[in-house]
Amino acid sequence: MIKVCILDYGSGNVASVYNLIKFLNFDCVISNESNVIKNSTHLVLPGVGAFGASIEKIKKNIPIKELENQVLKKNKPFLGICVGMQVLTESSEEFGYHEGLGWIKGKVKKIKSKTLPHIGWNEIVIKKESKIFTGLNNSKDFYFVNSFHCNLNDKNLVIAETEYEEVFCSVFQKENIIGVQFHPEKSQKTGQILLKNFLSTKF
Repeated sequence: MIKVCILDYGSGNVASVYNLIKFLNFDCVISNESNVIKNSTHLVLPGVGAFGASIEKIKKNIPIKELENQVLKKNKPFLGICVGMQVLTESSEEFGYHEGLGWIKGKVKKIKSKTLPHIGWNEIVIKKESKIFTGLNNSKDFYFVNSFHCNLNDKNLVIAETEYEEVFCSVFQKENIIGVQFHPEKSQKTGQILLKNFLSTKF
């Protein structure tokens, strides 16, 4: 039985992610407890706001050692959303220098645009096939709110891109670890399809 743990560190979009997962009929809890992380089948790290404040709360409130044991050693499916995607990299230049979890080699950089934040609906262009894209067909518009993006060292991990004056990584995947720059919980049908794919698939 699929049991989803939404990692709780005080992110503002936890409730909306929880509501969508429950709407999709998956068992779901919001927790930062080691035993829940250990016994769940899927892990989701939401995120809104600035990188620095988010990573500080994550390191303070989430048992990183157990999380890394489950994700990096036991290959438990993991989804990072928006800032929850960005903190998986090595560092960010948002409001100074901040170190991330370092699971994905790369840095978070500011979008080269005079009009920020990038907010609203935008299309993802699929660069590599993945099971999380199953059933999207021609509907590839998702809801974004971001001024920064992940600049990965290994471009082969970029499975979808989006253009907002410059082209940036909107989805990456490294085996069981997936990061999405957009908000599935705000993306209506396309978000539902993508999230259901993540929760229904073994990576």
